Amino acid sequence: MTLLGEACPAELLDPGERLSIDELRERQLAGLRATLRATYENVPHYRAALDGVGFAPDDLKSFADLARLPFTTKADLRENYPFGMFAVPRSEVVRIHASSGTTGRPTVVGYTAADVDTWAGLMARSIRAAGGRAGDVCHVAYGYGLFTGGLGAHYGAERLGCTVVPVSGGMTERQVDLIRDFGAAVIMVTPSYFLAILDEMVARGIDPTSTSLRVGIFGAEPWTEQMRAEVETRTGMHAVDIYGLSEVMGPGVAQECVETKDGLHIWEDHFYPEIIDPVTGEVLPDGEIGELVFTTLTKQAFPVLRYRTRDLTRLLPGTARPGMRRMEKITGRTDDMMIVRGVNVFPTQIEEQILTIEGLTPHYLCVLSRPARMDELTVKVEAAPGMVDPEPLATALARRIKDRIGVTATIEVVPPHALERSLGKAKRIHDTR
Repeated sequence: MTLLGEACPAELLDPGERLSIDELRERQLAGLRATLRATYENVPHYRAALDGVGFAPDDLKSFADLARLPFTTKADLRENYPFGMFAVPRSEVVRIHASSGTTGRPTVVGYTAADVDTWAGLMARSIRAAGGRAGDVCHVAYGYGLFTGGLGAHYGAERLGCTVVPVSGGMTERQVDLIRDFGAAVIMVTPSYFLAILDEMVARGIDPTSTSLRVGIFGAEPWTEQMRAEVETRTGMHAVDIYGLSEVMGPGVAQECVETKDGLHIWEDHFYPEIIDPVTGEVLPDGEIGELVFTTLTKQAFPVLRYRTRDLTRLLPGTARPGMRRMEKITGRTDDMMIVRGVNVFPTQIEEQILTIEGLTPHYLCVLSRPARMDELTVKVEAAPGMVDPEPLATALARRIKDRIGVTATIEVVPPHALERSLGKAKRIHDTR
């Protein structure tokens, strides 16, 4: 099922979306120079890093010079915890967000009042590109708090002129009640949690196509075209992708446009993208798949130079917004890639195969083990309600994974709701090795 979305009227586009390519490149180069000066003059880490490669801010003459700059990694942010990467006095920082810190020190990001204003504007731009309009009821089920998703979506929806319902995650029964009772037209949520909301609707006898939902803006985790088809078929709504990360701003760095649904347009008037070989660090030309890297162009409190996102994608020409390049949907991350007996496997590849088999749901978990000396992959996947014979489903999925991905997997088809539901980003890998 393919839904055709209505293009955003030209009169609703903001000035940044109307820039010609020449105007955009001029603005980007000025933004790069400003970011270089701010980081060099105000952030000791960047001064040392730039001095280490013999690069001064005035040395930037063209975009090609960017490749001479060092990368920024999550480890750099953690080493400068909490405020060492700020480029303004802490007293000018009006907002702080941070990662969970489950794998080490949290990464801390800050925003000036102007940064928050920019963020709200870009999120409003993103929601509008996704099909949201002023006056819509916007149901925000991203988590609030130190995670950037909830407040980022909230400020953007308010800026656009929506009526915001700040539900956050959890309380799934109540989510369904509020969607139905308040007449939500737009929902902003992780795709995995939206599946849990749909399951709750079905369990209560509510037809998902009967709700007022028109647009789902899904982000914070990779999801596939097969997932889009699943959601749109079950709901009759548009499912569009949003991209962002706290270290660069939060959600709203790039947005899929509802009229094309062909990848996410990067808001290049604020973020300069590169694609690099994740092993060598070499810059790759547009069209080649590699790791996405961002340099911020307008951020004040927390500018970043060549931040390695670990997300894998490629850059393509703009379509719905011709001046802005697109990035393909994220196919995986360099740090969530599973290596199973020498084969590189991403959870999204497993998901693609699951969604081709009627009788299986998109709720799954990849379990890695090493019972002897060899790695083993077990895929636990939930059966659809009413499925009585899981064996043929397991056989079919194992065959597809072997034929199309090239690895042998043991398939465990488990009853509906047997796997733990995530209220935010879904956990797709459990490594017991």
